[in-house]
Amino acid sequence: MDRRVFLVLLLAGCADTTVNAPLAPSTPVAPPPVASKPAAPTPPSAVTAVETGGQVAAFNAWLEQFKPKAVAAGVPQAVVDRELNGLTPNPRVISLDGRQPEFSKPVGDYIKGVISDDRVAVGRGKRDALPFLPAVEQRYGVPRDILLAVWAMESAFGKIQGDFDVVRSMASLAADGRRRAWAEGELIAALKIIASGEDTRDQLKGSWAGAMGQTQFLPSNYLSTAVDFDGDGRRDIWRSDADSLASAANLLAKGGWKPGVGWAKEVILPAGFDYSLAEGPREVPSWWEAKGVKRADGLPWTAADAASPAGLILPAGAAGPAFLALPNHFAIRKYNNSTSYALGIGLLADRFGGGGPLVAAWPVEQPLSLADRMAAQIALARLGFDPGPADGVVGAGTRKALRAWQQSRQLPADGYLSSDMVGKLKAQAAIT
Repeated sequence: MDRRVFLVLLLAGCADTTVNAPLAPSTPVAPPPVASKPAAPTPPSAVTAVETGGQVAAFNAWLEQFKPKAVAAGVPQAVVDRELNGLTPNPRVISLDGRQPEFSKPVGDYIKGVISDDRVAVGRGKRDALPFLPAVEQRYGVPRDILLAVWAMESAFGKIQGDFDVVRSMASLAADGRRRAWAEGELIAALKIIASGEDTRDQLKGSWAGAMGQTQFLPSNYLSTAVDFDGDGRRDIWRSDADSLASAANLLAKGGWKPGVGWAKEVILPAGFDYSLAEGPREVPSWWEAKGVKRADGLPWTAADAASPAGLILPAGAAGPAFLALPNHFAIRKYNNSTSYALGIGLLADRFGGGGPLVAAWPVEQPLSLADRMAAQIALARLGFDPGPADGVVGAGTRKALRAWQQSRQLPADGYLSSDMVGKLKAQAAIT
């Protein structure tokens, strides 16, 4: 769902930053002043009013400097005035944007949630029932099962699209400032859609982060990539299944989808394998086979896959399933740059097409708290392995640093942050 699978996780609890407390330098605290009687507490309503008033003032200041930018970018002045005059920020959007997940769901649990029996049954029913799918496949080269998986993941086959006013959401995010340049660009794109007459402001509904319709397109994606596949003269990603799935196919095709090539294959790694190769070189399958890597299903590679570069991914570390990710795995990540999301799309598509479950089982794990994820990052930095900011987001930088630390300790260098790894890191860095 920056986008959607990670954004869904952001809807969890508020961040717990208590992990920083033991690490802060000791600072003397002045004794409180003596008062003759306790001060009356400020009513919650007054605090809210002050905070809201400050937000509105900052929003209005931003709005006045933004309007000329929108006009300079090609949005008619009349549209800018009509859509933005009197606009107010949406506090819920700002709140959601500022949150981090209190607990990080293990990838195995995430995948199990994606590939439910009900979802597989619905997808298999739709793959043969929608008459436009063969023509979409023919035009864009993206298999119907991949498109159905995107549809399922993004909006539950069109049922859950979001009801936030996209213009107000993007304005709120832009005024807040954390991602101002991006949000202003998306707001200008939304205003251009309205100015074109193709869609009205009321139609531009989506998630709190601005993703719209059945395939959750940002406004800029809509302008550049949405298509009118059903031929009614409108690119309707809200009500038209054909337009929605064809637009998703066009996005994937522009993202580098290679027709006739797979997305990934589960593999079995030999004993003593060098796990530091994960997220490393991209080589043809024969290169990996020379290192003892075998397909889990025992089948041969197709000619197209055999000629394609593949990278090893270990989404749950050395204890979980391993995959050789082919070029189309990375094309899926142009839709949403998340390994878990791309795995979910690919594995769900395989099941739609009649495939079975994985050979290797996902390990049983406890979710990592935000405090533990931040503590691991702080520990890595203390130990001389730079993971980037201690923000609790376990991305490529954190995994690279963890892999280097694991190698220094002669541990399997899979770059996977398990609860056991958190404990080892905290112990070595003397973090309580």
